[in-house]
Amino acid sequence: MIKAGIIGGSGYTGGELIRILLNHPATEIDFVFSTTRAGKKVTTAHPDLLGTTDLEFTGNVNLDVNVVFLCLGHGNSTAFLKEHHFSEDTVIIDLSNDFRLHADANFDGKQFVYGLPELNKSDIENAQYIANPGCFATTIQLALLPLAKANLLKNEVHINAVTGSTGAGVSPSATSHFSWRNNNVSWYKPFTHQHLGEINESLHSLQENTGNLFFIPNRGNFTRGILATSYTKFDGSLEDAEKIYKEFYKNAVFTQISDEPINLKQVVNTNQCHIHLHKHDDILLITSVIDNLLKGASGQAVQNMNLIFGLEESLGLNLKAGVF
Repeated sequence: MIKAGIIGGSGYTGGELIRILLNHPATEIDFVFSTTRAGKKVTTAHPDLLGTTDLEFTGNVNLDVNVVFLCLGHGNSTAFLKEHHFSEDTVIIDLSNDFRLHADANFDGKQFVYGLPELNKSDIENAQYIANPGCFATTIQLALLPLAKANLLKNEVHINAVTGSTGAGVSPSATSHFSWRNNNVSWYKPFTHQHLGEINESLHSLQENTGNLFFIPNRGNFTRGILATSYTKFDGSLEDAEKIYKEFYKNAVFTQISDEPINLKQVVNTNQCHIHLHKHDDILLITSVIDNLLKGASGQAVQNMNLIFGLEESLGLNLKAGVF
């Protein structure tokens, strides 16, 4: 059994990791660390786990676990690893943005690999330290990587994406509480979202020169999931595009190309990404949907763990959506 530790277990991504790992046939949760809830039952933060576990949060860290997941706020993983020196054999999977960019990937002699399996599967299988991708970044990269691989991202790309309130984290804010979010929608960080850095690095690893990305992120009045629509000029036919995408994802267990228009509910509570292609004149529209807490965070983190430990990639992640 793989002994796993979770750092920052009281948040949304921590809760999802607990839920997945409790039902993962090859893992055992060794500890769930929290600075604010040490000594309290995990169910005080995650009541959906009532009757499933008697785990308690702890203020102690076992530095010899087989794998540790860092579910900390952006910038906090670096500080945590400076204070806690894990065993040389411990796999570290970080869910923050601290190590995603090439310039930040080497920390204290640890080389972090960007953990998008559809792009870096072989590198992940041989890695010990993983920088888990961002949720918007996952959705958008999976929409655009096949075009980059075919050297077809030659024109500007316009992206409009809407995310649920869990993307803002568990701590309440002016734009995440019910009275503001319900029956409402708004954009934020237009053209400047922090995930653009990792998206561009991934695309440029496949195509050196790409068109500019114009990304508008939106806040949706729902709790989980991301729907992104990306469009750009494409000279080929719809059939040409479908062939490119199906070939690129032929071995991807969690990314599916749908012949029918897609919606968010068909992936919520799963580790799936569904993609649909639509052609209008010389414009190709790529729609992609994921669950931001699973394929966009904790599910993908476990997917990376499976690859590193030589397990079946989908182990513990065969989760089905409920569309009604």
